[in-house]
Amino acid sequence: MNRLTTSAGGYDLARFPEDPRDPFRAWDASDAYLLQHLESPEGALPDGPAGDVVVVGDRWGALSTALASHRPVQISDSYLGQRATAANLERNGLPADAVRLLSPRDTPPDRVGVLLVRVPKSLAFLEDQLHRLAPAVHAGTVVIGTGMVKEIHTSTLALFERIIGPTRTSLALRKARLIHCTPDPALPRTPSPWPLRYELPPDAGAAAGRTVTNHAGIFCADRLDIGTRFFLKHLPDRTGPDRVVDLGCGNGVLGLAAALANPDATLTFVDESHQAVASAEETFRANTGPGARASFVVGDALAGAEPDSVDLVLNNPPFHSHQATTDATARTMFHGARRALRRGGELWVVANRHLGHHTTLRRVFGNCATVAGDPKFVVLRAVKR
Repeated sequence: MNRLTTSAGGYDLARFPEDPRDPFRAWDASDAYLLQHLESPEGALPDGPAGDVVVVGDRWGALSTALASHRPVQISDSYLGQRATAANLERNGLPADAVRLLSPRDTPPDRVGVLLVRVPKSLAFLEDQLHRLAPAVHAGTVVIGTGMVKEIHTSTLALFERIIGPTRTSLALRKARLIHCTPDPALPRTPSPWPLRYELPPDAGAAAGRTVTNHAGIFCADRLDIGTRFFLKHLPDRTGPDRVVDLGCGNGVLGLAAALANPDATLTFVDESHQAVASAEETFRANTGPGARASFVVGDALAGAEPDSVDLVLNNPPFHSHQATTDATARTMFHGARRALRRGGELWVVANRHLGHHTTLRRVFGNCATVAGDPKFVVLRAVKR
């Protein structure tokens, strides 16, 4: 836990799930810079019927918690970010309903008085959200973005300019910067170009030639990423009524391939991203028949899975949490997989070779075998004994 101090007060904040070993804060200098600006006479939030205060991309709820008195609407693609917001509200003695939590799949507010955007890592997600919110923005809407200097590029500003209106940036403060955008009601309102769809290449195993749906913000949304491509060539050859989990499913290609190779399997697609789970469901439904069995879960890895209930887990774990490189997510996934697997059940993982996941898997499972590898990637298998 760490404390964010503003002129309006201090807030104890933590990421979710809270881990005392986690060295990363639940806020950064860009959050503090935006709050400092809003507390100044120049940046004071308007009163009256201008519309909702909307916060997009609030990573761990720092902005929403500090602005709880304005009853903001938070739009976040992250299940963990939403859980962190709820926990931080409770931690600071604020009512649970002080922030309305929405995902990108929900209908946005009809009228926005203040739009605050924590610039996301994905420009595609920013583009999609600006398109979705633009009809609710009016001439009097206050629009401010915030991010670290290294996160704000010419392309970032161009999106605000093209979709919302003229844009300028502030001076940098502690390596953070603000984006001030003036809405231009005369700009044409065009629909979001998302989702994107593409056809899987011939070397995609059982899923070759199938069409994949990718909502904005999904990793490698315009093509099959090379790690998944390598994994598809080395998936386990199984038959029978397996319960299979595509853990951290992204657009669901791994789970789709498993379902096509074994029509008797029952699939579960899990991701902490609402956009990812929506992509996986559309990908699966478009490429399987009415008898295909699958469920789709937005959640914290396999935290909610029934113990000893799964035969096979397929996993391509991320190794970034926003800008930080960390194996914390992979470790959570591996521990969750071991709890969920039946005795004799298997976890198959693809990862960059240099990450050394084989060491973690041996510690968690007591065993780890290398199924395949090339100079960049390795496919690993761990069995629950």
